[in-house]
Amino acid sequence: MPSLLFCGPKMAACGMVISIWGVIMLAMLGIFFSANSAVLIEDVPFTEDDIRADTQPPQRIYALYRQVGINCFIAAAVYVAVGAISLCQVRLNKRQEYMVT
Repeated sequence: MPSLLFCGPKMAACGMVISIWGVIMLAMLGIFFSANSAVLIEDVPFTEDDIRADTQPPQRIYALYRQVGINCFIAAAVYVAVGAISLCQVRLNKRQEYMVT
C-alpha cells in the first residue's frame, strides 16, 4: 500500500506554523487593501497615466486597491491549502509512530 507521507514531523509542523502566519498576515492585508488604507499606497501598482486619465480621480486607484486586496485573499487561500496538507502530514506522522512494522 503506497504511503501519502512525504515529509517528516518537524517539516510538517513548520509548514503549519508558516501557513497559519501567512493566512493571518495576508487576510489582514487583504482587509486593509479593501478598506483603501492610505498607509499601503506604496504597494498599489499605479502609474502616472492612471492618475491623469481618470475622470473621477480616486476611482482607478480604488480599483487597484481592490485588485491587490483580492490577490491577498487568494494568496491566503493558498496558505490555507498548504496548512491543510501540513496538518494531514502531521496526522500521518503520528499514526506511523504507533504502527508496528
